[in-house]
Amino acid sequence: MSLFGLGNRNQKTFRPKKNAPSGNKGAQLKRHIDATLGSGNLREAVRLPVGEDFNEWLAVNTVDFFNQVNILYGTLIEFCTPATCPTMSAGPKFEYRWADGVQIKKPIEVSAPKYVEYLMDWIEAQLDDESIFPQKLGAPFPPNFKDVVKTIFKRLFRVYAHIYHSHFQKIVNLKEEAHLNTCFKHFTLFTWEFRLIDKAELAPLNELVESIILAY
Repeated sequence: MSLFGLGNRNQKTFRPKKNAPSGNKGAQLKRHIDATLGSGNLREAVRLPVGEDFNEWLAVNTVDFFNQVNILYGTLIEFCTPATCPTMSAGPKFEYRWADGVQIKKPIEVSAPKYVEYLMDWIEAQLDDESIFPQKLGAPFPPNFKDVVKTIFKRLFRVYAHIYHSHFQKIVNLKEEAHLNTCFKHFTLFTWEFRLIDKAELAPLNELVESIILAY
């Protein structure tokens, strides 16, 4: 079973998988991620490879984590509906509202599936924008690249938080608990390694995050 798929199960992928950016270089770094993940060493899998460009590493991993969350959420779309999840929440204390600063400037309350739809559309637009995620080898990344990546990861974390708080039992029933936990461990170690998510944002899954970091 691949870490980036759910075996032979009929996948309800939320949208098509994105390919690694930056042509051959991105594909090479993607192979490095898959090889280190295959060894089971998640700490090694997140570390910047010696001699590699930091922004390239961020870019390839951003695409990878986007794909992972897409596949995970795709298995839940029939259970995460406007009726079951009228707000994008992570337990009783945390609720997320959507704004992208362009089309929706003021945060609005939407259902969880609508929030995830808005989010994935927004991330896809960032990934497809060559001024942010350059496709040509050697093309420069923008000065604010890490800030864009941090916003993407902060929002992807919210999908994990919603899944754990609202749909964990369903994940267990689908026998996808181990896959979810491995994906989230990888995500947590990567964001921790490069300080991509502020500690306050991690509050809905604080105990889980701390247990992952302490274990590694």
